[in-house]
Amino acid sequence: MISKPLGSLLFFIYNLVNNYAIAIILFTVIVKVALLPLTLNQLKQTKEMQKLQPELKKLQNKYKNDKETLNVKTMELYKEYKINPLGGCLPLLIQMPILFGLFGALRNPVEYVFQNNAELAAQATSVSFLWLKNLVDPDVFMIGNFAVPGILPIIAAISTYISMNTMNTANQTDQPQALKTMNLLLPVMILMWGRSFPAGLTLYWVISNLFQMAQQFFLPKGDVLKEEK
Repeated sequence: MISKPLGSLLFFIYNLVNNYAIAIILFTVIVKVALLPLTLNQLKQTKEMQKLQPELKKLQNKYKNDKETLNVKTMELYKEYKINPLGGCLPLLIQMPILFGLFGALRNPVEYVFQNNAELAAQATSVSFLWLKNLVDPDVFMIGNFAVPGILPIIAAISTYISMNTMNTANQTDQPQALKTMNLLLPVMILMWGRSFPAGLTLYWVISNLFQMAQQFFLPKGDVLKEEK
């Protein structure tokens, strides 16, 4: 259900540029631009969280010995100010179905991308890109029978870590413990997944991270967003 429309979009872009790797890169940029409204909403939520920090500190001091009441009062405060404390996760959560859909499309490009044209699929996906022989197989090194993540998965893991921590530094808000844990685990998961992901999917993830970091540089930070009355 998700792989087919994503594959159709990728095929449309491929027909314009006639290069599978460039098509994936352009596809990634289109997806990130489409998610830009969510990113702006995330920045707005961040600004509101910054304004709310003094009130949160008061609650933490007042109910430091009563965790249950603290949680209730904290959620009431979020509700009063119409803040979603996990709003920063929303762009990532939206990306996950896209990631899995694209995984299916890139793993089976004949069916989902090239509309059962096996000859065209073989021609497009067999073209090398940088050090990659093709974008269908994972980028791995084989040590005996064990697949070790190659250059692209390593770049994907590093860029994931930098992107997430750059975002958190720019937000300058206390992060939920679950989000802090995700900041550490997700890069490791991306590295290990890279052993089985098609190289094209890992390329998508790298370009997505680079775009995210560019957003953090060019878009206004939460503390300078225009306040809405």
